[in-house]
Amino acid sequence: MPLLIVPCGSANDFARARGLRQSKDSVNAWRRFVHGEKNIRQVDLGIIAQPNSSHYFCCVAGVGLDSQITRRANDLPRWFRKHGGYALTAPREFLRFAPFPMKISLDGNSADGISAAPFKPMTLAAVANAPTYGGGMKIAPHAKLDDGKLDLCAVRGMDVFKLFCLFPTVFLGRHLGIEAVEYEQTERIRIETEHPLDVYADGEFVCQTPVEFSVARDVLKVIVPG
Repeated sequence: MPLLIVPCGSANDFARARGLRQSKDSVNAWRRFVHGEKNIRQVDLGIIAQPNSSHYFCCVAGVGLDSQITRRANDLPRWFRKHGGYALTAPREFLRFAPFPMKISLDGNSADGISAAPFKPMTLAAVANAPTYGGGMKIAPHAKLDDGKLDLCAVRGMDVFKLFCLFPTVFLGRHLGIEAVEYEQTERIRIETEHPLDVYADGEFVCQTPVEFSVARDVLKVIVPG
C-alpha cells in the first residue's frame, strides 16, 4: 500500500527528500494519485540489527555526538524542536562531549580510512539512507533513498574549536572536504565501541552499540509530487 507523507513533524527530513516541503505539496500529490497518475516511487529503508531485534529507519541513524544532541533536542518544547531545536542544542553539547573509541567495519571488512586501528577516537558516525537530518542538515549529501546503499559519514576526534568550525559547514554539505571527515558508501556497516553508546535513528532512541546496519531495497512505496 502506498504511503503519503505529510510534513507535520519537527524535522520532516523524509518528506523533504521526496520533495514534500509543505502540507499543500502532499495534498497536491494525493490529488494526482487519486486521479490516476502513477506518481509513486519505491524507496529503500535502513535496518538496525542486534542479535535479538531489528529496527527500520528512513533517513539517518547516528552514534556519538549527534545522538547526544538529539536526546537533548527531544526534551525541548515542540515549537523549539520544529524551529531549529537541533542547532539550538548543539553548542552546549560541543562543550560537554569527548571523543570516544570506535571501530567501524564495512561489508565485513575493517574500513582502513576510518578505523585502521582496532578502536579509534571518534566524534560521531552517521549512517544515512537520505541526505539530511535535524531539519535539513546535509550530513550525507550524496545519499539517495533508492540507490541500494547506505552512506557513512564518520568524524574523527577533534577539539572543541574545530568542532564549532565544522558545524556550520554541515548545513550546506561542505564538511566532506575537511580532513577529519571520512565518507563511504556501502551496503553493510558494523559499529563497535569500547562501552555501550546510544544509537538514535530518525530522532528516536533505538538501542545501544554494538550494532549492524544494512539496507532493504525498494521496500516502501511513497506517493511523490511528480
